[in-house]
Amino acid sequence: MLQNAKTTVADPLAAVRRWLFAVAGLIALMVLAGGAARLAVSGFSITEWKPITGVMPPLSQDDWRDAFEKYKQNPQYAQIFADMDLSRFQTIYLWEWAHRVLGRLIALAFALPLAFFWLKGLVTGALRGKLLFILALGGLQGFVGWWMVYSGLSERTAVAQARLVLHLLLACFTFVAILWTAEGLRPNFRDPMGRDARGFRIEAGLLLALVFAQIGFGALVAGARAGLAYNTWPLIDGRFIPPAESLFSLTPLWANFFDNALTVQFQHRMAAYLALLLCLFHAFHISRERLARRAVRRALALALLILAQAGLGVTTLLLAAPLPAALAHQALAVGVLALATLHRAKLG
Repeated sequence: MLQNAKTTVADPLAAVRRWLFAVAGLIALMVLAGGAARLAVSGFSITEWKPITGVMPPLSQDDWRDAFEKYKQNPQYAQIFADMDLSRFQTIYLWEWAHRVLGRLIALAFALPLAFFWLKGLVTGALRGKLLFILALGGLQGFVGWWMVYSGLSERTAVAQARLVLHLLLACFTFVAILWTAEGLRPNFRDPMGRDARGFRIEAGLLLALVFAQIGFGALVAGARAGLAYNTWPLIDGRFIPPAESLFSLTPLWANFFDNALTVQFQHRMAAYLALLLCLFHAFHISRERLARRAVRRALALALLILAQAGLGVTTLLLAAPLPAALAHQALAVGVLALATLHRAKLG
């Protein structure tokens, strides 16, 4: 009993921390569900945004036919899936429906406990601002998700690339914010560091930023279906670095970074090489710090995880992005992001 009392006093925000980690886990699941919905080409199957009433799927055959008729009005059906039957439509609809319902569940899983802990007096000071900011991010994410889908309901047969990337990166930013906040509630969460602490923090921060950006580059690859082309490695289109006239063949110039499959895949590859080199350098550098053994272990684990992610990425590319490999690649990316976030947070 005495030991339990000491533990409670020493860690008064343990329940809040566990709640935040649970929400972060739900967001990770949400990212995977969104990736599955994207790969199943189901994003346009629900043509309306009904935050409250949309929680229920069609329940009768008439309801299903009505939803199918609405889907037939968008260009994706006419240009790509004109031979789709009702059974196939129900499959893609349920993928998108599950994605949206999970989003609503996450909103409840965050807002209701937040109100409870607030009333209990466990959310005070700077923590209030942090959690309200995260709550606002969640609301913005719902709007951006619909804005993304809306971009493909008129003339396009796919969502706008920039909106797809923004939707994913906003989810990842929210994920990072929750993990960092949760870890900061742990007593004595920072590692004891020596004279090189500032350099370690800079390296870990750059690595976290690069992992974050690389997830965005991966979203561009998925959106442009660039993983279905140039399925060779280490060469791409016969070269390690393609010629400029191929990389920048579209006008305006910036369009190549979103719509040119060669450029989109090339930038994803180069960012992966850079992340791998940086994490190896960081692991070597921090291993020389005798006072930070936990940090050394995390840095080495992060290097191994990024190496595994690079290997899985190459495998996914060579296999022309089959669904299981593509989802595994996305799942491991979330794992890399989580470890990179916790590592940087613990360095102070």
